[in-house]
Amino acid sequence: MCRWFAYLSPTEECLVEDVLLTPAHALTKQVNTHYLPELLAHHPHTPKAEHEIATRNRLFNVDGFGLVYYTGTQSRFGRPVKGLMPVSYRSPQPPLHDLNFLSLASGTSTLALFGHIRAASTSPIVSVNNHPFIFGRFSVMHNGVIGEFAHIARDLCILLDDDAYKNISGSTDSEHFAALFMTYLCKEGHGKEAWNDTYTVLQMRNAMIQAAKTVFELQRKQLGSKAPANSLNVAVTDGRKLVCMRVRNHVVEEPPSLYWSDSAGVTLNSKYPDHPNGEKNENALKESSEHGRHVVVASEPTTYKADEWNLIEKNTMVLVDDDGQVQLDAVDYASELNSTVNSL
Repeated sequence: MCRWFAYLSPTEECLVEDVLLTPAHALTKQVNTHYLPELLAHHPHTPKAEHEIATRNRLFNVDGFGLVYYTGTQSRFGRPVKGLMPVSYRSPQPPLHDLNFLSLASGTSTLALFGHIRAASTSPIVSVNNHPFIFGRFSVMHNGVIGEFAHIARDLCILLDDDAYKNISGSTDSEHFAALFMTYLCKEGHGKEAWNDTYTVLQMRNAMIQAAKTVFELQRKQLGSKAPANSLNVAVTDGRKLVCMRVRNHVVEEPPSLYWSDSAGVTLNSKYPDHPNGEKNENALKESSEHGRHVVVASEPTTYKADEWNLIEKNTMVLVDDDGQVQLDAVDYASELNSTVNSL
């Protein structure tokens, strides 16, 4: 599966280089090594743990990279948008060999950031298939897979708002899921004109759960008892709020790993005394107590402090409002939508 990293703060900018390149276990280095506390390391010899590593976490993530960071530049130059808007950089090559990305990362800071490295399933390795996907002020990224997507793609597309469908430029299940999310989020709006509107965290949560349920229901309709399980580790932000979920609709199987932290951003910020690798930061400009409220959600922890990170349980959402307040919520759906197909 893929790996992703999300940062959000109402007041404290992060440097892209600090969060995506500097750590020894930064997102850009999660190609074939993985760190999964509380999920697999506690049970290293059990068949289930080994299966979870091999099936949904231990893949080579070498099929491209995507970055979205938010900036208020457009509104400052009189464009007809207010607040933060996303800027996207996507490339089919691994990020550590991308000189343009390395240069961008060293000189870009932001209050909201999505980073994603891809392990392709069936779609071509081209830039348009790299996450995150942008719809107006919204960015969406996904780690996982919609099982047997070709069997439900046509029915899913019929449900999409016209503008959401036209905005799809690639062929991934993930981008189609993002379009379905936007269709449900903006159902009272007027296509892409509603993509720059403001929505509550609850509205974003409800649209994401509705999109997941629709996928499960379409699979059940097309494939009956042979409907596969889906891994839906999805994140969406508008630059001010963040909604993430860790879902797999199977009775016993786990989704890919996902963690959250409201303190790791201090360790990841070179203005402050600590360092993600446990080294002393001789160039610190501030005390740790001065760091602003923030939230990090990531496929894997990226700092040396394991106690900074909390495993997100299966079928759970992380909701972050525009003040940086965090709430955990369950993803509820009918039990008959759980797959009984064993992915072993």
